Amino acid sequence: MIKKVIKIGLIVLVSLVCLLGLLTLAIYLGASGDLPETDDLAGYKNKTATLVLAEEGELIGKYFAQNRTNVSFSQIPEQVKNALIATEDARFFAHQGIDARSLMRVLVKSIILSDADGGGGSTISQQLVKNMFGRKRYGFLTMPVNKIREALVAHRLEKIYNKDEILTLYLNTVPFSENVYGIEAASHRFFNKGASQLRVEEAAVLIGMLKANTRYNPHLNPENSKQRRNVVLKQMARYKYISEDVADRLCDLPLKINYSNIEASGSADYFLVRVEKDARKILQQVSRSTGKEWNLEEDGLVIKTTLNLKLQRFALQAYQEHLNGMQDQLRDQYRSTAGLKILREINDTLEIDDVMLHAGLFAIEPRTGAIKTWVGGIDFHTNPYDQITARRQLASAFKPIVYAAALENGVKPCDYLDNKAIEIEGFEDWSPSNYDNATGGKYSVAAALAKSKNIPTVNLYMGVGFNKLNDLWEKMGFSFSLYNAPSVALGTGEASVYELAVAYAAFANGGFKVEPEAIASISTADGKVLYEHEFTASDDRVISQETSTLMCAMLQKAVSSGTGATMRSVYGVSFPWAGKTGTSQSYADAWFGAFNPALVMVTRVGASTPAIHFNSGSKGSGSTLALPLVARTLKKAESDPSTRSEFLAPFAELPVELAGALDCGDFKEDNWPEKVRSHFEKQTRTLSKKDKTLAEPEKEKVQEEKKKKKSIFNIFRRKRDK
Repeated sequence: MIKKVIKIGLIVLVSLVCLLGLLTLAIYLGASGDLPETDDLAGYKNKTATLVLAEEGELIGKYFAQNRTNVSFSQIPEQVKNALIATEDARFFAHQGIDARSLMRVLVKSIILSDADGGGGSTISQQLVKNMFGRKRYGFLTMPVNKIREALVAHRLEKIYNKDEILTLYLNTVPFSENVYGIEAASHRFFNKGASQLRVEEAAVLIGMLKANTRYNPHLNPENSKQRRNVVLKQMARYKYISEDVADRLCDLPLKINYSNIEASGSADYFLVRVEKDARKILQQVSRSTGKEWNLEEDGLVIKTTLNLKLQRFALQAYQEHLNGMQDQLRDQYRSTAGLKILREINDTLEIDDVMLHAGLFAIEPRTGAIKTWVGGIDFHTNPYDQITARRQLASAFKPIVYAAALENGVKPCDYLDNKAIEIEGFEDWSPSNYDNATGGKYSVAAALAKSKNIPTVNLYMGVGFNKLNDLWEKMGFSFSLYNAPSVALGTGEASVYELAVAYAAFANGGFKVEPEAIASISTADGKVLYEHEFTASDDRVISQETSTLMCAMLQKAVSSGTGATMRSVYGVSFPWAGKTGTSQSYADAWFGAFNPALVMVTRVGASTPAIHFNSGSKGSGSTLALPLVARTLKKAESDPSTRSEFLAPFAELPVELAGALDCGDFKEDNWPEKVRSHFEKQTRTLSKKDKTLAEPEKEKVQEEKKKKKSIFNIFRRKRDK
């Protein structure tokens, strides 16, 4: 009986071997499709992520079809190689791609006895083939056909690559969960460091994931991961890669990871959108000139950017410190019955949680336009709309353009401007007022700008005229078309944070317009430079050197004793800065821009719709809502030696010909007859004949805009006032 069973078993086994042989022959001859040829194997190239680096060389992002960073054999530590071999293919150095012992185990246990725990039997080379070319379905023969295909290709692979090359290719190819491929990317994801720095127990965690990369993911399933890590460590001891004592000691350690997913919560997500856009344009140009196509997601390029990661992080910290508290205060304002009613009138689906403050903060080097900081919002994944490129009403942040146009046309900082109440004839007798409603006397040009006085600014505009202001506006690169109306002097025009930073750069750099640049260079993975930007000073002059110098001096005054004074008095910024605040109608948007010869930084803060805003300047003005973001960032920059040396450049002394240009009193009192007269009557101002003619069609636009807006702000304000 026993002999009969053995005989039947042998017949079955021989039959299976014969069938397996026939199946192998059929597959070899192409029955399951063509097998990869030698050229396919020799020329195989992983899809490799492009790395994006800050100017200091730190990784800030990737562009990829598969999140992979290739490393060389020398960059892979011994503990990673040993853990892999001990766990996945102990006879790796003894076979030529196919391990006969393992195949027999698979045949008997997995196929004949249907034992799911019988082991996979695949060598590292076979697993590599699976990773390289994937698997197809062949009905009920799917498993044996794929196994045979992988064995045949693995044997070919070992004729082309040596063992070190196969290990390297495998460790660069294998998936590690979370769309992460290769040991280097996995090491950065789970331990926030390169593979060459992995400790033995950390290497065991990553190699342990290969059995089931979600089940043993240390971030998602730490207990499973620890158990699997210990299995790997025991295997390493079994094959004498580490001692039993070391394995026991490492098994007792708690599982520790340093999870870092820059794709999910990066420090420069909004900036990476700009870099990607620029990189694609550059690579198109490179391809046209070289005849070779480059793929941003697959070719493993290295993009060196201009971003200063320390300054970027200081800005992000400032967001946390300042905006979180202001966000709570804004929501508190709308929690009342009246506040909720206002929200419903704006949009009947709005809830308190929908009242979000948004902010953009942007910094460039004014001489070359190199972008140093780009924070486009509070959270890229929930609010991807970039506040740096969003266009909003400028308010008083526009005034430096008016004053620069005046200086370009002969006005001096110590000329005096009337502060008497005025009406502008022909524009519904529009009457501007100062923020504090005070009138009378005269302010110097420098003081009127520093203290952001509206009436003197309108008087200055009336003398300069629309055409000269508009010419400068266009030369500075603003995209919004200005209305030819006197109110334009107070910032009814719209611009983005990006555009305003470019304009302020002309004050800081001697009078030149710059183009912001994000990319310093693009290289291949092996260091070949495909593109390199030459950062040189711009020669596109938009204002004179004298005007630039005087604007620096006048706007320093705005920070030392004007609307930006809290930079020093509250936030302790000690280094000299020039700057200007802005607060739009009904506190819908708050602006602040600061600059010195080495850095321009501009921010704007506002809700998702202008209809949602603070009710008072004590919370919603440029000096209380926007300025703190810049001030907190710059205070941190002052305290760090590297950012201090790079960005805190002093202003030059006024040249001899301009010495004393600002040596005058800020304010002149009216004599008593003027005081009496100004108390009882307003001055009437009219546009020049030329400007009046030009303004007629614009006046209609202004009136139409007023009807359109019937200002949602004013409607709500009247309701609140009642």
